[in-house]
Amino acid sequence: MSTATPTTPAPAGALNLSRATATAARVLRQLRHDPRTIALMILVPCVMLFLLRYVFDGSPRTFDNIGASLLGIFPLITMFLVTSIATLRERTSGTLERLLAMPLGKGDLIAGYALAFGALAIVQSALATGLAVWFLGLDVTGSPWLLLLVALLDALLGTALGLFVSAFAASEFQAVQFMPAVIFPQLLLCGLFTARDDMHPVLEGLSDALPMSYAVDGMNEVLRHTDMTAAFVRDVLIVAGCALLVLGLGAATLRRRTA
Repeated sequence: MSTATPTTPAPAGALNLSRATATAARVLRQLRHDPRTIALMILVPCVMLFLLRYVFDGSPRTFDNIGASLLGIFPLITMFLVTSIATLRERTSGTLERLLAMPLGKGDLIAGYALAFGALAIVQSALATGLAVWFLGLDVTGSPWLLLLVALLDALLGTALGLFVSAFAASEFQAVQFMPAVIFPQLLLCGLFTARDDMHPVLEGLSDALPMSYAVDGMNEVLRHTDMTAAFVRDVLIVAGCALLVLGLGAATLRRRTA
């Protein structure tokens, strides 16, 4: 009598491109049936930029000063929220347990989510950048394509952070609660409200360790310089490196069981 051979899960650190792209395709198919989530990811940053422009209708220069920074911050925040909640749903529904029982490694799953949400991040960042520069009149000295690059990296960083914190939440409410702990300190210390050099030395040192600070610095480099500067390259590499690091941590901390 023949005996069925049990499926052996892929090693935790394994990464297979075909499995990752299949996971990404599955996530995108699910999102296609969730228009509210798509609207949150793609439209909310544009709506917030639109409102911000006319909040400062009497002072367009103020919008120029902070609009570029928020062009990177809004995508980071929305991608963090959506990704953390979507990944948590996979765990609480038992989908994650079933997937990881198949020949699908944690690296495949994390990479698949990163690809899926990364594709949406491209659309989100392109729409927000186009709206800010060509419709709302955001005045930037450098190339709008560099703004788009930083906005995209910020959205990918938000995706990575959302995937990471979802491992520590037991409910969607808890996932949302991570936002004050993970996002708000970065928002306060990134240099949006005051120059980081003017902060207390302890807070300035802390801001130097937070990726959002370099996202804002990168946007400001494009705002003030016509050419790509060494500081801009440094900021972009730091944001990209942080995103990759957090994705790696997300794969390492991804749990199969929710109980």
